[in-house]
Amino acid sequence: MNQIIKDYVSSCQQCSRNKNIHHKKFGLLKPLQIPSGPWNSVSMDFITQLPLSSNFDSILVVVDRFSKMAIFIPTYSEITALDLAQLFISHVFSKHGFPISIVSDRGSLFVSSFWTQLCQQLKISRDLPTAFHPEADGQTERVNQILEQYLWMYVSYHQDDWHTWLPLAEFSYNNAEHSSKKQSPFFTIYGRNYSFD
Repeated sequence: MNQIIKDYVSSCQQCSRNKNIHHKKFGLLKPLQIPSGPWNSVSMDFITQLPLSSNFDSILVVVDRFSKMAIFIPTYSEITALDLAQLFISHVFSKHGFPISIVSDRGSLFVSSFWTQLCQQLKISRDLPTAFHPEADGQTERVNQILEQYLWMYVSYHQDDWHTWLPLAEFSYNNAEHSSKKQSPFFTIYGRNYSFD
């Protein structure tokens, strides 16, 4: 069954046109420390400049660095640090508690005084990579690429319904085997995969 699926995907013209090419970056990269358990360390990033979909034009992507489980949150580009904190509490903390560390880029929201003070008060360490080196948070960048490919395949011609596909994209991503763990994020967290039957 797996071979049939692989053969189909490799022969699909639309799939091959939209698939990114991946290779290891040149030079020495220092990997982040592996987290000790689920939701102890998360990485966060935004996918921006999307077509309007029910007033949303961005996606906040949060990835548990241990299990590789992802949360896709529709939002808008004019989000404030307070809005970011509210999204984080509603979608991450309410289900998984506060992490010990957060990895993010040096976007203005992640280095704002409000976000900095919030993380200090909650004793959350922040790992900010060197400016203009997104590969330091390669995990979230890769999830962003996967999500963009998924949405590219399923959104309507007008691209105004992508926010309705986010829950399905999140489920599909979290139920798929991750190459580094050889199991799905769902299996890592819950001890089982979920079927469509």
